[in-house]
Amino acid sequence: MARIKIYSTGRCPICDKTKGLLNKWKIEYHEVRVDMDQAGLMEMARLTNGARTVPQIAIDEKWIGSFSDLTELHMDGDLDHLME
Repeated sequence: MARIKIYSTGRCPICDKTKGLLNKWKIEYHEVRVDMDQAGLMEMARLTNGARTVPQIAIDEKWIGSFSDLTELHMDGDLDHLME
């Protein structure tokens, strides 16, 4: 089971970029399309304390933030530690 969850929409280029990077890094993820899944939207709102933009990313049900937060974790080497 994927430990990373991406909350996204179908018309979000940054969501596509996030998924592309995770694929490049060979990291599995589960996508929740909040534009098609009302329960997923409510889950994202609860997890992120009401964030209204996508993508929002969680690792092991812990919110880490958006695309820029994910890339910062990767560049700092912290993403590898979180994925261990």
